[in-house]
Amino acid sequence: MFGTMIRYMVARKPKPKMKPIELKTPPEQTQTITRVIFDILKEHGPLTIGDTWEHVKEVGVRGLTSKRHMKVVLRWMRDRQKLKLICNHIGPNKQFLYSTWFTKHKPDAKPAQPGRGHFTRKVTRLPQNLNP
Repeated sequence: MFGTMIRYMVARKPKPKMKPIELKTPPEQTQTITRVIFDILKEHGPLTIGDTWEHVKEVGVRGLTSKRHMKVVLRWMRDRQKLKLICNHIGPNKQFLYSTWFTKHKPDAKPAQPGRGHFTRKVTRLPQNLNP
């Protein structure tokens, strides 16, 4: 059993290294896009990708062509440590929020469903007729 585990661990291939992201937009345009996204995240707090996209559409940045392009820019900003990614557990679901390093994380105002929160524990009771 121990030998099988060792063979399994040795046989696994390591995760391939990812090359750094290179944005195809000119540097001036990249700077305006990142400044707009940074200001949106700084003003409106931690946001999901969908919420960030809605705010970017309201502002109307010319350089961003699609939501996918915005995701690439967000990942590029995260690699350069301009943004951080927060994982928020809501019951069995996860929610990923982007925020600046200086923004305080505000949990959602809506409470989790009873019995499905992070720190709640289900108590099981034994039947009363099991007396020895």
